[in-house]
Amino acid sequence: MRVSIDEDACTGCGTCEEICPDVFEVVGDVAQVKIGDQDVPKDLEAPVREASESCPVEAIPLEE
Repeated sequence: MRVSIDEDACTGCGTCEEICPDVFEVVGDVAQVKIGDQDVPKDLEAPVREASESCPVEAIPLEE
């Protein structure tokens, strides 16, 4: 699984960072993926999926 942030949609609310700080961080007004283009580690897939589903503006697309 890979994850990214739609920077045009992101409002920087911090929900993703609260759910999975190992993968997401808010810098300025936009969230970023701390692991870059790498695959999400297996042990973090569940919280990354939760963060994607919890994003109020649907700015966290997942690529299976």
